[in-house]
Amino acid sequence: MAQAEYVQESLAGLDPVGGVDPALPLYATTFVVVDLETTGGAPDGGGITEIGAVKVRGGEQLGVLATLVNPGQPIPPFITVLTGITQAMLVPAPPIEQVLPSFLEFLADAVLVAHNAPYDVGFLKAACAKHGYRWPNPRVLDTAALARRVLTRDEVPNRKLGTLAAYFRTATQPNHRALDDAKATVDVLHGLIGRLGGHRVDTVGEAIEFARAVTPTQRRKRHLADGLPKVPGVYIFRAADDRPLYVGTSGDIATRVRSYFTAGEKRARISEMLAAAERVEALECAHSLEAEVRELRLIAAHAPPYNRRSKYPERMVWLKLTDGPYPRLSIVREISPADTAYLGPFTSRRSAELAAAGFHDAVPLRQCTHRLSLRTITPACALAELGRCPAPCEHKITPAEYDDRAAAPFRTATASDPQVVVDALLARIEVLSRDQRYEEAAVTRSRLAAVLRATVRMQRLAALTGIAELAAARPAARGGWELALVRHGRLAGAGVSPPGVHPRPTLNTIRATAETVPGGHGPVPSATAEESERILSWLERSETRLVEMSSGWSSPAGGAGRFRDLLAKAESGASHQLSTERS
Repeated sequence: MAQAEYVQESLAGLDPVGGVDPALPLYATTFVVVDLETTGGAPDGGGITEIGAVKVRGGEQLGVLATLVNPGQPIPPFITVLTGITQAMLVPAPPIEQVLPSFLEFLADAVLVAHNAPYDVGFLKAACAKHGYRWPNPRVLDTAALARRVLTRDEVPNRKLGTLAAYFRTATQPNHRALDDAKATVDVLHGLIGRLGGHRVDTVGEAIEFARAVTPTQRRKRHLADGLPKVPGVYIFRAADDRPLYVGTSGDIATRVRSYFTAGEKRARISEMLAAAERVEALECAHSLEAEVRELRLIAAHAPPYNRRSKYPERMVWLKLTDGPYPRLSIVREISPADTAYLGPFTSRRSAELAAAGFHDAVPLRQCTHRLSLRTITPACALAELGRCPAPCEHKITPAEYDDRAAAPFRTATASDPQVVVDALLARIEVLSRDQRYEEAAVTRSRLAAVLRATVRMQRLAALTGIAELAAARPAARGGWELALVRHGRLAGAGVSPPGVHPRPTLNTIRATAETVPGGHGPVPSATAEESERILSWLERSETRLVEMSSGWSSPAGGAGRFRDLLAKAESGASHQLSTERS
């Protein structure tokens, strides 16, 4: 059997995949307290000379496992002096691969406790990896780390097991033998648990997090998470003057907010936010979609200083075709009902400029900003001399020809089929690559991605926002149905029908109390693009059911959506694959 590679982890990396429910009260939790004696080397799958383990729950001892282990290698003399374990004692002992099955069975469905846990867990995980046993990845509580959080220097000078055993007056004194050290650790654990009540630590999950290194601010502000509901919704950290500092969402508000006060939260801006926060406000929601939408709206309304995303939806821009006989592309803040050819919204001016450059590479749209006249000739620019502009300024092309060659491909690409633009850009990439002008090819590839990203997004949004009313349902985790009423791409109402009850009465109530949402112009007439996209993601899940629609939901058969695979390749930088694409 091939030996699996093993790297020793810190305690912060010993996060369980499953196991004991973190919400289990400490008095009801089963602990297996473990101590190992070793040859003193690094955890390489061997080196264990003795295992001692005690299983306890609610202060009662449930079982004991103790055995010497033949490490298959000589014991250093200083280890013999320290532990009293001799080579002769280990010769008849079983090897670790014979001990592991009994130990893993003993550990099942329990929290593993050890003093300086990374050391003991490291040896056990390495042994499992070497001999082909699956490590159960239990929750781990380190009594040394817990003592550092609970006891002050005035109480104990250090956190050695012997020092803590003397402080708590344990029944068994540690002596560098596995079972005796494990029994002493049991008493130390019980003593530390007795001190946790004053810190409002009542569950095993809270004890494990409390043992980890958290900042003084996190510990001081931990009470802000008290009393919050364990339901889907939005939470708002507020300052002393009630200003929103940070807005977030979760399927379980209480659990999510508590995570801000654990060692897992390491973001510097969040630490700064916690220092300024004075209270947390919870807004309960019917389900996750309503929570996500309310979060977006609150962030847009208040622009909390510690939120980075979704803060300024009003900064969206559009790329539109101007009016007149020789239209050009213009970046604008808003589109009006008079605008018939446009693309967006874009999250920044830079992304709009990138898409515009893609169209300029593909079709001969003029790039100058002059207002051209059908009567007066304007001097041509350098682009006309280079053959990159048909020179409408000098009347070298008629308005009808210009519209057919330059403006019509933009209208078609944005409203339905971008095939002409895609073919032109792919051909340009192919030529540049063949001439080994790879940097220019990469620039064109980025422009292709910007064009496709914007057209796919806008057509996808327009398909939803053109529906005056849409009702959808998704099975709720605890039974019943999550219901959403969407009007022109905006969430107008939400609710949950109880298990065992037909959802129709609940849906009727939602419809009667839902927000009135008038239609408008463009692909996002009544909500932000991000809100409509969140709704789309919810609707497109396999378990979501469409209940009612006021009109059909469709996209152009030859629309931009069919280029999604090409877009993925362009975004991944696979320019060498693009020259062969002719979708």
